[in-house]
Amino acid sequence: MGNIGTAELIIGLLVIMVLFGAKRLPDAARGLGQSLKIFKTEMQAPAPRDEPEPTAVADDQVRDKPAASA
Repeated sequence: MGNIGTAELIIGLLVIMVLFGAKRLPDAARGLGQSLKIFKTEMQAPAPRDEPEPTAVADDQVRDKPAASA
């Protein structure tokens, strides 16, 4: 159970053809292909960094600063 044979695959494709029609299937396949292409390029591109990494401040640097008077 769970194995898809040739007969089941052909029947499934025929059902899809009947449901969607022969005219809409190429457009759907083209849209799917473009979506996969965009997805692959986005996964390979490095993510942009919006915020710089915070820098560590030593405790003695914080203590040496004079307190701001309000």
